[in-house]
Amino acid sequence: MKVSVFGLGYVGAVSCACLPELGHQVIGVDTNPLKVRLIGSGESPVVEAGINELIAAAVARGDLRATLDLDDAVRNSEISLISVATPSNPDYSPNLAAVDAVVASIGLALRDKADPHVLVLRSTLAPGTTANRLVPILEQAAGRKVGDRLSLVFNPEFLREGSSVKDFRQPPQTIVGSFDEAGYRAIEQLYQGLPGAFVRTSPAIAESVKYLCNVFHALKIVFANEAGSVLKAYGLDGPEVMKIFCQDTQLNISSAYMRPGFAFGGSCLPKEVKGFITLARDRNVHIPSLGALLESNESHLDRAYRLVARNGRRRVALFGLAFKPGTDDLRDSPLVGLAERLLGKGFKLAIYDSHVKLSRLMGKNKEFIEQEIPHLDELLRESADEVLADAEVIVVGHAEPAVRRLIAERARGRRIVDLSGYADLRGIEGAEYEGICW
Repeated sequence: MKVSVFGLGYVGAVSCACLPELGHQVIGVDTNPLKVRLIGSGESPVVEAGINELIAAAVARGDLRATLDLDDAVRNSEISLISVATPSNPDYSPNLAAVDAVVASIGLALRDKADPHVLVLRSTLAPGTTANRLVPILEQAAGRKVGDRLSLVFNPEFLREGSSVKDFRQPPQTIVGSFDEAGYRAIEQLYQGLPGAFVRTSPAIAESVKYLCNVFHALKIVFANEAGSVLKAYGLDGPEVMKIFCQDTQLNISSAYMRPGFAFGGSCLPKEVKGFITLARDRNVHIPSLGALLESNESHLDRAYRLVARNGRRRVALFGLAFKPGTDDLRDSPLVGLAERLLGKGFKLAIYDSHVKLSRLMGKNKEFIEQEIPHLDELLRESADEVLADAEVIVVGHAEPAVRRLIAERARGRRIVDLSGYADLRGIEGAEYEGICW
């Protein structure tokens, strides 16, 4: 393909170095004459292992050149990668002045170009920016709509300084948010031959993934550092503990638990978090992130309550009371916490959980529920039908497929608050549906 790369900073320079390896002809574009001269002389404008050799080879073959002339680059390419800087504003939102200007300028250059053209945004953007801000700018400048020989794509980059060439060659996945099929096909062709899954999604979701990845990387570093500090205080080797921790790819380094939903609870997680915080406190180790886990979990419970209570006091049917499906363990269950809050605020509440039978509760489980909801026997119902009888709001913590089918049949005219993300509860005709994180 014939590719123009706008912005010869870190990401743009790496793209100029690596795309010719895949057989493409590349034009680098920047407003800084020094960066353009460096590329033109076969040198990199950024310091990165292996990049000078790649740029020099591409320039020598005639597969890479650089220019200050935007119109020239647009005329002589079929796809434009935009990787200009998005520095932070005082409120830490990205400053989009450079992105706006480049998109508008490329659009104006396309007014006199009949051939199809694809614009690919690689700069960090807040979710919804491509659709709500950049599409109108591009369409007004180009004089035609996206989809009419004009594609706009958000394709986030995940290049780490110091290993960016390797990251480019071996991506874990390629995420592409496009408004039309031509945009997806162009990116498939652009990265043909690279490993990793090709993920088609919307521009807004692609923008979100970019943010989340970097926030999660920061969270992992903070987790390791805070945990390591506590371990050191007890005379332990933090890196050795973390090495063993990371060998568990089933639960620890995996997709386990990485699903937005309701708050955590049960007999293990709350107890162990409290215990670890106590370990840190006993050695005077400050762990602000890990120390805030319980507060964050409580905030999520608050969100659930506000979601249920949004339209005032209504008769509520609550499905699920144990901390997770398939058990009768009520200890530190967030659903018990939600039930308490609703009762305390004067809501009429009926509860159904097929696994929770008062006659079978014993030991710590019985003690907990007698302390938290002493009149649970007046709230529990023997069947889902009874719970649904006069409910105005249906709150689903967890429910078996047969129960969800019954809810779907009886949901017309009622509001469903889904705390677990059941696909079969979405789109029920005549019902108002809302999820806690979706």
